[in-house]
Amino acid sequence: MTTPPIQLVSLGSLSANLLWNEQHAVRTGHATSSLIINESHQVLVNPGLPPAAMASRLHERTGVTVDSITSVFLTSVNADHARGLDAFPSATWQAFPPELEAARERAESEHDAALEHGDQQHAETLARHLNALERIVPTEESPAPGIDLFPSLGVTPGCCGLLLPHEGKTVLVAGDAVASEAHLLAGQILPCSDRETAQASFLEAVEIADLIVCGRDGMIPSPGRVPESSGPGHTVPLT
Repeated sequence: MTTPPIQLVSLGSLSANLLWNEQHAVRTGHATSSLIINESHQVLVNPGLPPAAMASRLHERTGVTVDSITSVFLTSVNADHARGLDAFPSATWQAFPPELEAARERAESEHDAALEHGDQQHAETLARHLNALERIVPTEESPAPGIDLFPSLGVTPGCCGLLLPHEGKTVLVAGDAVASEAHLLAGQILPCSDRETAQASFLEAVEIADLIVCGRDGMIPSPGRVPESSGPGHTVPLT
């Protein structure tokens, strides 16, 4: 069996993992980062580490330098997924339109509230965040040939994964729609406001993929169905 057309660059983690009975943030969360090389395209997915660490880890794990990356795709625009964007100034930054729109609306609302309350430092931070969001291109197109977008809404308003073919099978870069192997085996989604939509996305991801790159874990085989859930968190009912 040949290597799938994707390389893991950095394994992610949650700031607080309910499966470990963590109720509050105990670490800095960051998404799993991965590299897809397809013809002349080199797509970096979810640069969750800070820029310097992201550049170093990319070269250590793949031999690829930051100036070789043609596009960066964000399954979510949360800081956990986008912290290292500045390491790739020459790449096109992309995200699914509903995700980007929701992030802009949230940042604009928080920016206005900060100004209203006289919190100039926070307002300046949010202004920088809005400038970064302006650089991200909303896209419903594939970031490279042979890659399909896989909208997985719910855990964030516009969470969107990527589907890759591999030897007659399907590899899904799921983002936080499937957080980790432990979450999959427990039949659980991450806490979110749109639980029903997130549950549907979770189920579809598990059913359609043969291999899943989890949002905060490595690449795992999909069981094709969601097991019985157990433990804390939002559970997904069996169909």
